[in-house]
Amino acid sequence: MKTYMARPRDFENGTIDRKWLLVDAEDKIVGRLASEIAVILMGKHRPTYTPHIDTGDYVVVINAEKVKFTGKKWEQKKYAWYTGYPQQRTITAGDRLEKKPEMILREAVRRMLPKSKMGRAMLSKLKVYAGTSHEHQAQNPEPTDLAAK
Repeated sequence: MKTYMARPRDFENGTIDRKWLLVDAEDKIVGRLASEIAVILMGKHRPTYTPHIDTGDYVVVINAEKVKFTGKKWEQKKYAWYTGYPQQRTITAGDRLEKKPEMILREAVRRMLPKSKMGRAMLSKLKVYAGTSHEHQAQNPEPTDLAAK
């Protein structure tokens, strides 16, 4: 019995192809949806998963402004970042939803991916849009139901 290990040339000669998946985030819980998207971006849903090769698929997320948090996270959850000045900047999840709704889901997925060059390459395969329209009709993304209750 042999173990399969993907190689970079497998993508070039077509033995491994990357799919485009379309996810509707309307009324989905952020953390549950983000964990399933991270698995798809890493390629762990495939039998050809190889830890040192990016074998994941592309994911297009629409309706990112309609995601949900459980509990009182819209008021209590804070996003912080360092500006280069002595203080950190913080913003609540509710304020981030008003200003940049796609950043809520993108940050949740980013934190679930590897912290390396390969993790940044995986994150570049994630396309998040606040509304229902997206720019990837030419790729024919397959509608997928993730984080179903």
